[in-house]
Amino acid sequence: MAYVGSLGLWDIARPHLEALVARTGESSSMAQLDGSDIVYVARVSVPKLIALRVDIGTRFPAVQTSQGKVLLSALSPDELADVLAQPSRAGLPPYIGRSGEQLRDELTEIRARGWALADEELAPGVRSVAAPVRDGTGTVRAAMNVTVHAAETSVDTLLQDHLPRLLRTAGDVSAEWALWQSRPHVEIELRDETTA
Repeated sequence: MAYVGSLGLWDIARPHLEALVARTGESSSMAQLDGSDIVYVARVSVPKLIALRVDIGTRFPAVQTSQGKVLLSALSPDELADVLAQPSRAGLPPYIGRSGEQLRDELTEIRARGWALADEELAPGVRSVAAPVRDGTGTVRAAMNVTVHAAETSVDTLLQDHLPRLLRTAGDVSAEWALWQSRPHVEIELRDETTA
C-alpha cells in the first residue's frame, strides 16, 4: 500500500472503484504483481452471504486470478519465465489446471484483447474479470477487477454487463494517473523544530 500510495494511484483509484461497485453491485479490487503472486492494494467490497476473504495485502497466486493473468500478460517472455519460476508465497496448493504452454497461449490472448477472466480457478464459486491499469508511459502497473459469485452471475453476464464498465473505469484511472504523473511534484523538506 505504501508503494501505491507514494505513486498517488490509490487516491486516484478510490472514487472510481467506489463508483464501479455502485454501478455493478459487485466487489472490485486493485492488485499489483509481487513475484509470482498478486497483492491486493485496494478493495471496495459489497456484503455477500458467501465471500472470499480479501483484505489489503492479501496475496494469491497470479496464474489463478484474473488480475494476475492481466499482469503476467504484460511481461516479456524472459520476465514471465523469471516470475513463474518463483514459488508462490500465498500458501495455497499449486494450481494444476493448465500446462505452461496453455498458460502462455492464454496470456497471449489476454494481451491482445486487453482483459482476463478467471472462472472458479482461485476458489469454487468465485468468478472475476480484470483489466490493466497503466501509468503515464503506458506500462501496466496494476490490474483492477470485478468479482462475482458463480451461483449468482453467469460468465455471459459478467462479460456483457460488468466488463464494459470495468474497462471504462480502468481506462479512466489510467488517464487520471498519467495526468497526475505528468505534473511537477515537489518534495518539501520539513525542518526539525528542535534544531531550528
